[in-house]
Amino acid sequence: MRKERESTVPSQRTPRRPRPAAGPAVRPVRQPAAGPGLKPRVRYWVDRTVVRGVTALVGWLALACLGLVAPVSALLVWTDSKAPDTLQGKAATVWRTVGQTLRLGGEVGPPLRMVLSVFLALVSLLYVSFLVGIVTTALTDRLAELERGQTTVVERGHTLVLGWSEQTPTVVAELVAAHAQRGRGAVVVLADRDKAEMERGLRDALPPRTRVRLLCRRGRPTDPGALARVTPAAARAVVVLPPDAPGADAEVTRALLALRAVVGEGGRVRVVAAVRDGAHLATARLAAGPGAVVLDVDDLAARLLVQCVLEPGLALVLEDLLDFAGAELHVLRPPGLPGRRYGELAAACPDSCAVGIVRADGTPHLNPSPRTVLAPGDGLVVLAEDHRATVLPAAPAPVPAPRPVVRPRAAPAPRRALVLGWNRRGDRLLEGLARGGVTAVRDDGTGLPAAPEEYDHVVVLAGPDDEGHPDPDGPVLVALLHLRARARESGRTVPAVAELTDARNRGLAPTGPRTELLPTGRLAALLIAQVAQDVHLAAAFDALFAATGDGVRLRPATDFVPPGTQASFGTLVTAAARQGAAAIGYRPRGSTRPRLNPRKSEARCWRTGDVLIVVGPAPGSPREPTPGHSGDKNDIR
Repeated sequence: MRKERESTVPSQRTPRRPRPAAGPAVRPVRQPAAGPGLKPRVRYWVDRTVVRGVTALVGWLALACLGLVAPVSALLVWTDSKAPDTLQGKAATVWRTVGQTLRLGGEVGPPLRMVLSVFLALVSLLYVSFLVGIVTTALTDRLAELERGQTTVVERGHTLVLGWSEQTPTVVAELVAAHAQRGRGAVVVLADRDKAEMERGLRDALPPRTRVRLLCRRGRPTDPGALARVTPAAARAVVVLPPDAPGADAEVTRALLALRAVVGEGGRVRVVAAVRDGAHLATARLAAGPGAVVLDVDDLAARLLVQCVLEPGLALVLEDLLDFAGAELHVLRPPGLPGRRYGELAAACPDSCAVGIVRADGTPHLNPSPRTVLAPGDGLVVLAEDHRATVLPAAPAPVPAPRPVVRPRAAPAPRRALVLGWNRRGDRLLEGLARGGVTAVRDDGTGLPAAPEEYDHVVVLAGPDDEGHPDPDGPVLVALLHLRARARESGRTVPAVAELTDARNRGLAPTGPRTELLPTGRLAALLIAQVAQDVHLAAAFDALFAATGDGVRLRPATDFVPPGTQASFGTLVTAAARQGAAAIGYRPRGSTRPRLNPRKSEARCWRTGDVLIVVGPAPGSPREPTPGHSGDKNDIR
C-alpha cells in the first residue's frame, strides 16, 4: 500500500518522452485555427455599421426596436380578452399597439399586461434616446466640418483666391467691390489657414453691407483634392497669391500645376497669378499655361517708384486709378465700334474718359491718334465708374475749345536721384530711372550722405523681405526721420518717394510736404484684382506704367487754358486732345487728393497751381506734339 501511495505522487523531474518506433517518419497534421467567436464577429459588424454613417445606424436601430416591440405587442393582444376574434382584427390591433408604444404603463389589468406595457414604453424611450443621440452627433460633426472649412463649394461664376498673404484682404475687398458693381456674386478663398481666422482677417477690410457672398475654405492650394472642393472649373476667375513665407514663388508654381490638373488643359478659366521674384516668372508662366497672366510684383513696384520720381505727386493718383472706389479702367465693346475713329469715340463718352484702345489680339495702344480706326474685335479703354459706361452712337457737337496756350518748351534739365536702402527691386529701379533720364546714385550704407539736399530726388527703398528682415519698413521710417531732420537744418526739402511693403505703416511714417509714400504691396494687390476682372488690362497697365511712352502725367492746367478761365472739364478734355493727351482728371491747387473722371459738365475757374491729370508722352518727348498742333499721329491699323 505504501508503494502504491508513493506511485501516485507525481515526480519533480520531467518525464522522458518515449522514443518513436523505427519506421517511416509521420508528419503531424496541423489542425486548422479556430475562427473568431461570435462576440468578435458581432463587434466587427457593429464597427462596420457605425462607419457607414447615420442612415445605417438609424435603420438598424429601427429594425431592432421593431423586433422587440412587435412580438410583445402581439402577446399583449393575444392575452386581451377584449381583442377581436378574427386574425385580421388581431393583426390590426398589434400594429396599432406598435404605433402607440410611447404610452408608459397605459395598459391596466393583470400584472403581466402591465409589465408588458411598461416594457414597450421603455423600449420606445430607449429608441428615442438613441435616435436623439445619433442626430445630435451627426449635427455636431457637420457643424465641426463647416467650422473647419472642409465642405464643398457649389458656385458658378465666382472668383477664387488661392493662398494667404498680407495682400489677400486687399485683393478680396477689391474683388467684392467689383462683384457688387455687377450685382450678386461670390468670392471664395482657399488657404491652409483656420477658417475662423481668415474670416476675422477679412472682416475689417470688407464693407459692412454687401450682397456678395464670401466663402472661406481650408486646404492647401497645391492639393488637387482641396482645389476640387472649391470648383475652380466653374469659377469666373482664379487668383493665385504668393504666401508670406520662404519659397513663396515655388508654392505659386505648384498651385498653378495643381489648378491645371483639376481644371484640365481645355478649361476656360481666367487665371491671374503673382510672383515676388522676377527670377521665377518664366517658370510660373510655364506652369500657368497659355492664356494665363502672371504678374511680377518686384517689376511692378520698381515701375511705380520710377513713375513717382518722374512725376512728383503721382502716388495718390496711382492708388485711386487702381482701386475700385470711384473710377477705374474698363474695356468697352458695345455694338457699333468697328469702323469708327478713336477721336470720335473719345468725344462720344459722356460719363467716362477714353485713354486708348485694345486690339482683338490684346495689344494695347494708349492715347492713339484721333484718326485711328477700330477694327472688329477691338475694345475702347476708358476710365469710368463701372463697365456700364455709355458710348454714344454718334459724336456730339464739338465742345468749343479755347486757343491753345503756346509756351516755349525748354529741354529738360539733367536730374539726379539718391537711392537709400536696397532690395531685389533696386537694380530695376536704377534701370528705369536711367531710361527716364534720371541719374541715380546708390547709397546702401547705414547713414545718410553728407548732403542729400544736393540731389533732385530721394528714393527710400524698403529692406529685404526675407527671413532675416522681418520688418522691411523699419529702415524706411528711420531714413524718413533723418531726411526730415536734415531738411530742417539745411532749409531745403528734397522731393522724396518712400516704399512701404505694408500699407498699415503709412500712418507711422514721418512725412513732409514733399514726401510721398508708395505702399507697393497694396498697389500690387489692387492691380491683381483689376486684371482678374479683365485680363486685357494687364497689357494696358504694362504700357501705362512704362518709364517712357504714354503714361500718367501731371501737367499744369494753365498749359491748356489761360489762368482765371471759367471752363468745364470737358473743355479741358478737348484742349488736351488737341495737344496729344487724354485728360482723365485734375487736382485742385492746395489739395493732395485727385479727382478722376469728373463730370464733363463740371465747370470751375482754373487757376495757377491746378494740375490736370492726363495720359500722354512725357514733356520733351519726341512723340509729344508741339502746342497748337492737332496731335495726329500715324494711323494704327
